[in-house]
Amino acid sequence: MSRTALLVVDVQESFRVRPSWQVVNHPDIADRVGRLVAAARAAGDLVVWVLHTESGTGTAFDPASGQVRLVEGLEPVEGEPVITKTAHNAFTTTNLQQIFTQHGVTSVVVSGIRTEQCCETTARVASDLGYDVVFVTEATATMPLPHWTLPADATVEEILADPRTLSAEAVTERTEYALAGRFATIRTIDDLAAVPVSS
Repeated sequence: MSRTALLVVDVQESFRVRPSWQVVNHPDIADRVGRLVAAARAAGDLVVWVLHTESGTGTAFDPASGQVRLVEGLEPVEGEPVITKTAHNAFTTTNLQQIFTQHGVTSVVVSGIRTEQCCETTARVASDLGYDVVFVTEATATMPLPHWTLPADATVEEILADPRTLSAEAVTERTEYALAGRFATIRTIDDLAAVPVSS
């Protein structure tokens, strides 16, 4: 029996407490992901929740911060795995592949934060592991991406003022170009969560 799994990657409070959240492209990411979760549950698909942790860093990704938790409005139900990772992709430092094997998962739907980072990396690894991957760009979120020469502690204002900064739209487009036809099929939320209109 083949089964689909919806991966919700890093939709956690850690991002919402950082200054860059003010320029996120999808501040309603919880609602977007919520639609996919509802559709996945209705279809009998497996929903897997992933949280990113960086212990001992003193950042919003350090579990000690209290921010390594799902964004308000998202709540796992009984039987839905919640795993924590320390790498960009959701496989390398977790038992995700084992979970998929146990549940007969052959297809993976990727959603979460950030589009070009943990979501894209997870999609690439999933594809290389042999899973059929669907990437729902609309149900991912990201921020403008600074040029690599900009200091790591650059402010949001400095990042936005730099003409080399890639907009969130440009970052998203590049991810779609890189994934489509190679690592994943790009789909919309409506494709996966179409709700019949009642008359």
